[in-house]
Amino acid sequence: MHTEVHVHGVVTLKTGVTQAEIEQALRAWFDYVDLDGLADARSAHQDEPGVVFDRRRRVLDICWTGWVGRNFQRALESSFESLCSYAEQATGVEVTYYQEDGRDERTVAFVGPSQDSIQEEQRRSMIEDVSGLLSRHFAEGEIGEVLQLVHQLFERRWNASGTAVDAKAGRSSGTTTVRTSSGKKHLH
Repeated sequence: MHTEVHVHGVVTLKTGVTQAEIEQALRAWFDYVDLDGLADARSAHQDEPGVVFDRRRRVLDICWTGWVGRNFQRALESSFESLCSYAEQATGVEVTYYQEDGRDERTVAFVGPSQDSIQEEQRRSMIEDVSGLLSRHFAEGEIGEVLQLVHQLFERRWNASGTAVDAKAGRSSGTTTVRTSSGKKHLH
């Protein structure tokens, strides 16, 4: 059974990174969906650019939709782990699976030059998400109380593992899964 997936994000790259290096880093993803390289990495939706390396801006722009099977997440994570060595700063890349029953499953894969930078980006992303959610219902002071707790949770994790990385992940990229049932496709 195949599932529609949308991958969306912008990865800032180090100076001097070449297209060949990016294609090699993304090889597991490209092999999974039978693509030869970036020139073939077009989205199934014509209004989306696909996977585009902008050498002038030093970014990898990803807005790609395709049909995938069960092992796609593993191939994508492998590619993102390889991409970490070319990333200038940490960033989150959203991956949304659109299930046939109308449920959407959203994951965020973090790519970055170091485990510490990835953990810090995970924290920043969490603070942004929680702040946005709480701002609909609570005052700034109340939101601050919750955000302090989020900071404490991250600090506790860092102290327990001895580094700013999820001890379970043990690698240069991590994923966080949030399941939704919004049924709203490609809103970015």
